[in-house]
Amino acid sequence: MTLKVWDDEACRRVHDATLRLLAETGVEMHHEAARARCAAAGARVDGTRVCLPASMVADALAAAPRRALLPPRGGDTAPLELTQGPTYFGTGPDCLYVCDPDTGERRRGVLADVAAAAELAERLPNIDFVMSMTLPEDADADVLDLVQLAAMLSRTRKPIIASSPFGGEHLRVMREMTAACGEGRSLACLAMSSPPLMLDETACDKIVVAAELDVPLVLAGAASGGTSAPASLTAVAVVGNAEMLAGLVLHQLASPGAPFVYGAGCGAINMRTFVDVYNAPSAFLGDQGMLDLAAWYRLPSWSYAGHSDSKMLDEQWSYELAVATILGALSRATLLHDVGHLESGMQSALEGMVLGDEVAGYARAFLEALPVDDDAIALDEIMAVGPGGDHLARRMTRDRHRRFWRGDLTDQQTHERWRAAGARPLLARVRERLSELRAAPAPFVLDPEAAATLDSLVADWRRTDHRA
Repeated sequence: MTLKVWDDEACRRVHDATLRLLAETGVEMHHEAARARCAAAGARVDGTRVCLPASMVADALAAAPRRALLPPRGGDTAPLELTQGPTYFGTGPDCLYVCDPDTGERRRGVLADVAAAAELAERLPNIDFVMSMTLPEDADADVLDLVQLAAMLSRTRKPIIASSPFGGEHLRVMREMTAACGEGRSLACLAMSSPPLMLDETACDKIVVAAELDVPLVLAGAASGGTSAPASLTAVAVVGNAEMLAGLVLHQLASPGAPFVYGAGCGAINMRTFVDVYNAPSAFLGDQGMLDLAAWYRLPSWSYAGHSDSKMLDEQWSYELAVATILGALSRATLLHDVGHLESGMQSALEGMVLGDEVAGYARAFLEALPVDDDAIALDEIMAVGPGGDHLARRMTRDRHRRFWRGDLTDQQTHERWRAAGARPLLARVRERLSELRAAPAPFVLDPEAAATLDSLVADWRRTDHRA
């Protein structure tokens, strides 16, 4: 079962429009070496403007792998398959604020919050990959991304997708840090385009270095209708698609066959509030169009789930989180991020991770295959019980009833039992579950030798002036 808004013909039309845009208008690349690389391969370069012929785009699409692996650093979880088909849920990057899990107050994030979110993610079975969740105000700016990564590596073995404001040299150190913790391949890199139609110096540098290191690159954009793109969701998708394909060309020129993940990112800003909201129907619709393009290209993809525009853990939070998670799962994007985000990406909450994990489990149960083979039809069972009978005492019921999804947080009791258990609303159940998880022994502790290596790598970088 998959959502789809564009058929093959629609994807072809959008692709053809994108090719014309890239060839005639082009994109800005604010990176001299990237422009030179494109020019050497046949692009037309005028100053910082790079116009890409259709043949270069076709070559990049042909070179990009359709499958890559993102393994953990131990534990019992399987590697993530970066390909069309599987869907994985993860947290999100770099919120300025957190909802304090002890007081419920909105405050600036600190490094301890990065570690706490990573440790919680390690415990949650439906959270498959980890991102920083907050931008810590107590970390030195020049090593911000490195200390974020160290905090995550110290608390989880799950794959990490790093978000960094710096270029490729930081990514080289990150790869060393991840390798020191047991598996260098367990790191992926997020890079962002700069709508409309720009790849800044940092993005270009990360694109090239990720390719050289064979670190999976997640390239994402955030064009918005009426501001950085025309006031048409289809046009927003064309702008985003052009940025993704331009990045792919540069990426595959740097290292043909390097793993690439196509990011969906469409918005339509609310002109009343001037907030680019996450949970508007337009955002989901535009993202789905771009995900249909990614499927048409047969590329692994990146989108959203488990988030809310609410400022607090209220009814809007819970319904938007559920809608975003179900729609994300139905989209069949490969990597779904931002589980636990509030306030249109400005705030994170551990409670959001806990509820997001529950709803992700619900979504996975809903997307299971519904077979029609003899075993599933169970005609012999139906006939053996016959009219008016029941299946309660049957062996098939005893063997299989636990296969039906039952959530840990979703109340499905009778009213009387619900009252006897304390008549607790959803948020109280979520917070109780969060308290239990936080009080339990740490599920993972990084080896002291690896921890010392992380400290040394960060310290070495801090001591050296890497500015150009």
